[in-house]
Amino acid sequence: MIASTQTNSPLAGSSKSTAPSLSQVDLATARLKSAGLRVTQPRLAILAALSRHSSPTSIEQIHTEVGSATCDLVTVYRCMAAFERIGLVSRAFFHNGTALFRLTCGEPERYHVVCKETNAVAELDAATSAELRRAVEAVQETLRARGYTDVGHMVEFFGVAPSPAAVRGANAPVSAIR
Repeated sequence: MIASTQTNSPLAGSSKSTAPSLSQVDLATARLKSAGLRVTQPRLAILAALSRHSSPTSIEQIHTEVGSATCDLVTVYRCMAAFERIGLVSRAFFHNGTALFRLTCGEPERYHVVCKETNAVAELDAATSAELRRAVEAVQETLRARGYTDVGHMVEFFGVAPSPAAVRGANAPVSAIR
């Protein structure tokens, strides 16, 4: 046990609201169980907090949301590491050095561009992300063919947003540049 505020007993059932993120939390919970990880109150709170964010968020933000009464910061770090190992979350590093996470539930990797002036994060559109994903997968397969194991990647884009409208719509998909 990490702290006296952590509850490690598995939950037989939990009362959940009918929030739109319910399906993400349910999928994540099923993934935890299938990976042999216990479903605890701190993990459920962390998953719920992650599901409320449409863009990547920091561990400190997640901890602030769940509150120290639910779990301590170390527990959030450890849970995020476990979630990352089983592919439940993906990690992104942005130019200020902060590691940010998003709940993936096994979805394909999403790519972002960060405005260097405002730190606004915009997601690349689906077509551009799919094209980038194909290129990255080809490189990873080449590395595996050369004998590399446990191959992963990090791809982040940085630039100055072209207009105030682009900054205001930071969560809107960014069109492909051709």
